[in-house]
Amino acid sequence: MKNRILLAAMHHESNSFNPIIAGENDFRVRAGEEMFQDLPHNNAVRGIRETLEAAGCELVPTRSVSAVPNGEVDKAFFLKEKAAILEQARQEKEKGIDGLCLALHGSMRVHDYGEAEGPFLEELRALFPHTPLYASLDTHSTMTAKMARNADGFVAYKCAPHTDQYETGAHAAKMLLHALGGKPACHAWVKVPLLIAGEQSSSLVSPMKDLQAELQKREAAPGILASSYLMGFPWSDNPESSAGVYVVAEDQEQANEEALYLADLLWQTRKKFCFQTETYEPQKALDMAFEAIARGDRTPIYISDSGDNPTAGSSSDVTGLIALLLKHPETAKLRVPALFGGIYDPRATLALKGKVGEETELTFGAVFDQKSSQPLSCRGRCMAYISGWTGFGHPSDVALFRTGNVDIVLAEKHIGYTGTKLFLDLGRDPAKAELVLVKLGYLTPEHSEIAARSIMALSQGSTNEALATLPYKLVPRPIYPLDPELSYKAEEHLQAQLRQRTGLAQAMNLLRFWIQR
Repeated sequence: MKNRILLAAMHHESNSFNPIIAGENDFRVRAGEEMFQDLPHNNAVRGIRETLEAAGCELVPTRSVSAVPNGEVDKAFFLKEKAAILEQARQEKEKGIDGLCLALHGSMRVHDYGEAEGPFLEELRALFPHTPLYASLDTHSTMTAKMARNADGFVAYKCAPHTDQYETGAHAAKMLLHALGGKPACHAWVKVPLLIAGEQSSSLVSPMKDLQAELQKREAAPGILASSYLMGFPWSDNPESSAGVYVVAEDQEQANEEALYLADLLWQTRKKFCFQTETYEPQKALDMAFEAIARGDRTPIYISDSGDNPTAGSSSDVTGLIALLLKHPETAKLRVPALFGGIYDPRATLALKGKVGEETELTFGAVFDQKSSQPLSCRGRCMAYISGWTGFGHPSDVALFRTGNVDIVLAEKHIGYTGTKLFLDLGRDPAKAELVLVKLGYLTPEHSEIAARSIMALSQGSTNEALATLPYKLVPRPIYPLDPELSYKAEEHLQAQLRQRTGLAQAMNLLRFWIQR
């Protein structure tokens, strides 16, 4: 008889410094078999599905709820989608469910509510108290006590940029199959009080490359089912903020020892995390790029608008860097207009509809984040317009607006600039440009392949890389690097977790005793 496995996905990275509240218009919701449609290869749900199908399991897809990183999630929307998954789970429970496998982010926050994944897992666990439950996570997951209590095991991406999403989904599915084979598993979670931006912890370079290599070597040891560095998400101001280590093993003592070793290794490495890309203040970043172009250096030169990176949850409407570019005396000398991706501004985008080839006065930017910059008013020409572009989840109208020898991408929806397809579809090939500016931190592989040089601008916005300047109110203190002299012992955190777990178990046993009476 086939094992019936319940599947669900919930994926969003929530930036609490972004004033946007992400709701129904920002998310792509897929129900039932739609969960499996049009999945790219590098996708955790696809990895889960193909691994479980290959093992002969019957899949029960419920719902996939995902969006580009943004501000915190609308409470009503989240509760509605959570309830829909749980209701289907209740219905399927009557038919029999042998296991649950989920694809989660781990740093999803809900406005005026708190963490998303913990309460979701808590309700699933109440519904399936003895059913194996495993999940994949993003590298930038923030593990919480509720998450740790209500799942049998997690495994996170090891690559940043996240090129191993498929493999991680498959890994979670294999742990579930291990449990269904009657083999017990234990887990250990050790919190490490660090706030680290993704741009300082790319797995392509040291120290993260070395940390992940050591982790993977040790993960291959007998009895270890999964080991993960959970690097947290520094632009979420919440009481659970921190990095951590999570290990799944066949033996509790082995899980504990491995988690302690990896946590100590991460803590000892904390001062080595730094920007691996050339990094300057915005004006200097532009000056350096133009000097290189004037020398005849190879192009394109890329500049990352890191402070307003939508793939890290920023608003994507900050105009500081584009304003400097338009004012720079060297911009007009470019042989090919500079390419800028892009600005999230629904009104400005839609104002260009039906106006390809026309000159117009346009005001754009600073629609949502009005603290970091001001709107820009420019005269220019609409070069291209696409209605319902679907390259980034929800269909979005997009436009290419040329002003002052700069081509600016405008978007009706909150999208990311992780690849070249959007630019190509709008008639611009980044590989043929001299200067490309993108709202990213570190470049994604698709951009890195064509960039002759990469520079990161320390620009303003809700993904400001200067973490010490952010107005944190809720993060646990002390925490590094806000408190650089912090002392830390991994054993103390592990012991606290074990005491909490033991106390909870005792409380549940007492409750059962009184119910039985």
